[in-house]
Amino acid sequence: MSKIAVIDIGTNSIHMVLAEAEPDGSYKILDRFKDMTRLGDGTFRQRRLSSESRARGVEVLKNLTMLARNKGFDRILMAATSAVREARNSGQFVEEVSESTGVRVKVITGQEEARLIYLGVRQSMDLTDQPTLLVDVGGGSVEIIAGNRKRLLHAESLKLGAIRLKDLFLTKAPPPKAKLRAMHDMIAKELEAALERFCQPEFDRIVISSGMASNLAEIIYLERTGAPIPQINLSTITLKEIRAVEQRLATSDADTRLGIPGLDPRRVDTLLAATSVIRQTLEAIGHKEATVSDKAMREGLVYDFIQKNQEGLLIEQEIPNIRLRNVVALARRCHYPETHSRHVATLALSLFDQLQSLHGMAEEERECLEYAALLHDVGYAINPRQHHKHSYYLITNSDLAGFTVDEIEMIANVARYHRRSLPGPQHLPYKLLSLAGRKVLETLSAILRIADGLDRSHFSIIRDVHVTIGRKMNIELKALADSELEIWTAQSRADLFQKVFGREVTFTVQVEPRLSTNAAE
Repeated sequence: MSKIAVIDIGTNSIHMVLAEAEPDGSYKILDRFKDMTRLGDGTFRQRRLSSESRARGVEVLKNLTMLARNKGFDRILMAATSAVREARNSGQFVEEVSESTGVRVKVITGQEEARLIYLGVRQSMDLTDQPTLLVDVGGGSVEIIAGNRKRLLHAESLKLGAIRLKDLFLTKAPPPKAKLRAMHDMIAKELEAALERFCQPEFDRIVISSGMASNLAEIIYLERTGAPIPQINLSTITLKEIRAVEQRLATSDADTRLGIPGLDPRRVDTLLAATSVIRQTLEAIGHKEATVSDKAMREGLVYDFIQKNQEGLLIEQEIPNIRLRNVVALARRCHYPETHSRHVATLALSLFDQLQSLHGMAEEERECLEYAALLHDVGYAINPRQHHKHSYYLITNSDLAGFTVDEIEMIANVARYHRRSLPGPQHLPYKLLSLAGRKVLETLSAILRIADGLDRSHFSIIRDVHVTIGRKMNIELKALADSELEIWTAQSRADLFQKVFGREVTFTVQVEPRLSTNAAE
């Protein structure tokens, strides 16, 4: 499983979810963090993020990133929505965040936000084949999405977010009736124009999401039952109940609103606008009830990441070791001959282990040999001719995370010398190595040249090797079939091996008996 931290930089709040993602598309939320940063306060009037809100946002993001990394979440995604994408100084904010956290902020469009919300909601409830209308009321925008269990059908991003409407119409509590009417008129006009573009006669149901919708459900459930809501996801609230809360908020000052059971004090000035949008949407569609989803864009980001990185997640599950995983990932990107490369690695490591008393090298060099063996033929991705040189180029110019520059250079050099010319001072990469580095390169290359030669046909004919060390060295081969080509190739590449180990090498073969296909006769 893969650990991923997703940070949603919203207009009203900054949220982080820590999740474990599985290659099959499932995920588990391990923890959640939220800070009501109010990044968008004043932004929509001035079209700029204030220096105070920028500083506040950067500090929150710095702390959340540090928290995620301390918990072992090195893969961190950040996405920013309407407040950032509409601010003229968004570039400055994004750079400040990147410098402070080391994470790139992705500023997404309203359409992309809608798509991610749809993905998040679809994973939290069973949508039907009939269209559902999803309404997500954020701080800066409202995403209205038509979708069914199979796909997103249509989406609109409307500039009707709660902080935006609060800044435009609700600067006093209770608001003047004229301001309230003006807000309702703006909402109605935007909704009418948007819904006409849906070309959808009816919807199976309406689903509302976001922190605003969840808090509205909490207030209504307390009023309805006298008890806290046991589960927000899939709870339902009626149009009549929504109207009652809206009326209460519209006629109350801030202190009175704070006395409403269940109301989040941090939403005391924004919940009225959100409730009006939800109520007017239900009326415009002709529905009397809304279902609440507690999943939205953050969960959509997790699911989207899984879908786009399924192959990478599978390899993470298959290979926990990050260094080996990155080597295999590079090899697969280059369409390497997997069976051959893995078999060569097996033979090379067997030779390395049996020759340990002669070369005296440790696990570090053994690991280098394994990785070079796995990557020695990646150069075929460029051209079969001189593919050993192309392998060197690809390895040194690929982003092999988990390796130092010197380690990458050694792996690339060993792979480069698996065939043709021997390492020597006529080659600059060899010349730049220390004396100790040259010794390691020559030893590992000598072993790899033999191992690769022993699978010249790429049919894994040589199943095992046994080394007898004496004044001469004999390598006994256990073979499944005629192996003259393998023996000839290995013998022709034994020059460096004999130089490194200071003795002549011979090959003998023992053919393993095959099971007869007529054994039952």
